[in-house]
Amino acid sequence: MNSPTPTAVDVDTNLLHSWPLPQPEPDSDKEARGQVVVIAGSREMPGAALLAGHAALRAGAGRLIVATGASVAQGLALALPEARVLALAESRSGGFLPEGVEILEPVLHGTQSVLMGPGMQDEDTTRRFVQALLRFCADATVVLDALAMHAMSLLGRLDQPVLLTPHAGEMAKLTDADKAAVLADAKRYCIEAAARWNAVIALKGQRTWIAGPQGIVWQHNGGNIGLATSGSGDVLAGLIAGLAARGASLVQAAIWGVALHARAGLELTANRGPLGFLAGELAGEVPRLMDALASVTGCGSTSEEHENIKQ
Repeated sequence: MNSPTPTAVDVDTNLLHSWPLPQPEPDSDKEARGQVVVIAGSREMPGAALLAGHAALRAGAGRLIVATGASVAQGLALALPEARVLALAESRSGGFLPEGVEILEPVLHGTQSVLMGPGMQDEDTTRRFVQALLRFCADATVVLDALAMHAMSLLGRLDQPVLLTPHAGEMAKLTDADKAAVLADAKRYCIEAAARWNAVIALKGQRTWIAGPQGIVWQHNGGNIGLATSGSGDVLAGLIAGLAARGASLVQAAIWGVALHARAGLELTANRGPLGFLAGELAGEVPRLMDALASVTGCGSTSEEHENIKQ
């Protein structure tokens, strides 16, 4: 527990320039930009699926499928006309019932990225649902957010590419630790969780730590108070899933997603003030930010390791 932790790589403009996102060819179609499946929302929090889905498209994904509770699916389909929306049967507490796995299995074939968790309800039902669904996601990268992360109590060490996006409170619950202890030593908790679960971990906060199972760790220090608002995490999860659909590894998608999310918050802070902008406004800033970063010619990798990680 007291062994030294590795030096973190700073997520800054130079790193982003040296590690450009996969770009589609000018004449390519939406298939080339990848399909993302967002499994999210509930009767009490349908907006989480909307926020995550919008963010995935703003990150550049070509096709979007959203699976949500049958009680809110029609309204979500109207609010998100860019997506195909699937209605899943719900438990009395709002979780997704096992028959939803059968509905999702066909659409997961050929899917590049799957996001589960934003706005989902009923912890026990969600834990079992995620466990059952993961075996059909072997060919996709998977992002587990919010309640879906609690499936780790059933899954243990993973054998497929999965990313978890906890904040300090969620990490404390996942690891049976005290939240204050996680806040005091977030870097170590992030690295140890990545190694224990064989996963990529993005431990969110004012300083966000990102670690892969090989022990390499990155830090992004650039959050702002305006991002501490309802739905902000749903947007971040959607951005990461959308970038992964385009072909980014989970580590690269996490790094770019965290950086774009923070920069979008800074743009809104400059234009609207530090408090009061909405999570739903963040994703609209992302395409311009991505284009601005892509317009600068990279000068080669600043870290050979990050190019070789295949999460």
